Amino acid sequence: AVKAAQPEHCLQPFLPEKPDGRTVVVGFGKSAAAMARVVEDHWDGELSGTVLTRYGHSVPCKHIKVLEASHPVPDQAGVDGTKEILKLVEGLTSDDLVLCLISGGGSALFIQPPEGVSLADKQTLTKDLLHSGATIAEINTIRKCFSRVKGGRLAAACAPAKVVSLIISDVPGDDLSLIASGPTVGDVSTVDDATAIIERYGISLPHAMEEFLEREGAETIKPSDPVFDRVDNILIATPQMSLDAAAKRATELGITPTIVGDSIEGESRDVAKDMAVLALKAVGEPASVILSGGETTVTIKGNGKGGPNTEFLLALGQELEGNRNVHAIACDTDGIDGSEDNAGAIITPDTLARAAAAEVDPARYLADNNAYEFFQKLDDLVVSGPTLTNVNDFRAILIR
Repeated sequence: AVKAAQPEHCLQPFLPEKPDGRTVVVGFGKSAAAMARVVEDHWDGELSGTVLTRYGHSVPCKHIKVLEASHPVPDQAGVDGTKEILKLVEGLTSDDLVLCLISGGGSALFIQPPEGVSLADKQTLTKDLLHSGATIAEINTIRKCFSRVKGGRLAAACAPAKVVSLIISDVPGDDLSLIASGPTVGDVSTVDDATAIIERYGISLPHAMEEFLEREGAETIKPSDPVFDRVDNILIATPQMSLDAAAKRATELGITPTIVGDSIEGESRDVAKDMAVLALKAVGEPASVILSGGETTVTIKGNGKGGPNTEFLLALGQELEGNRNVHAIACDTDGIDGSEDNAGAIITPDTLARAAAAEVDPARYLADNNAYEFFQKLDDLVVSGPTLTNVNDFRAILIR
């Protein structure tokens, strides 16, 4: 699943033709450096540029500068890196090409607050949104309002140059306007949409942000704007492609795959209940695997550690009640579940028995949103390190 979405396997066929003028490469996201390396390896001609990736996700490049910044909460390095990218695309001509490499994580990394809004304001809002249980679509709808680069604004900064964006999708439904908050995509959402989401989740905005929403500049650039006449946005990897790759491998192993969806959303523990029902129905049948993707969420009420994948598994394990026929894995394909050091975890038929022997109460850990420590105590975390791609969550439930 991960291999299918890695730049070395999916990017080269989508490289555009060389322009008459300059080629400037910019990028942002957890896969930005890996994507830049592939461009360098296969580009026939001169190029230069800068990409911005998460700390620890860098790979060496010869001609493209690689910068690192914080994710999921932005930092000053992200602001500085974004300024550098904006400087690169100033003063280009219609003969020039901006090759934009976009992947998941770009919303936090590629950050330039509008006038009157501070980085601290953005950090506060990001933390509140991440704890609220809001979906990625809702979060990015709000992010687009408070930015000089999101919601199509990068495309405007590149004009009149040709822009080709190569995009690895990490959002359910592959909505281009939501991946990294759509910096080169016309946006149909409005300030009113963002305001409704803020009210729905009871988010308290910093005063400067409340004032900014009342200004005309808060609206994003709409799809009808002529700035997008010379912009091509191309999906090169999607969650469905990774699920298809996993399904193919399962078939080769004599296991019947069922893909239940590539864009599943909702509370992790609620999705776990639904998946448990499907798994238990398949017990007694020939070996099978239930595959799914998407991005579940966690409304944080406790004080523990963990991400949506470990929380999903902890809830799933309780629903399965130690069924001896079911194993499962759930990981974020970027190698980071939430903000911890693990990609996800696994559960086995004896997970609950081993937890009981270790006096680790799954119900208590789930109530405290502390799935990370639950699986850490059982040595069942999956720690892969950065995979240098990101097509969202990957879940596989094996029944045999």
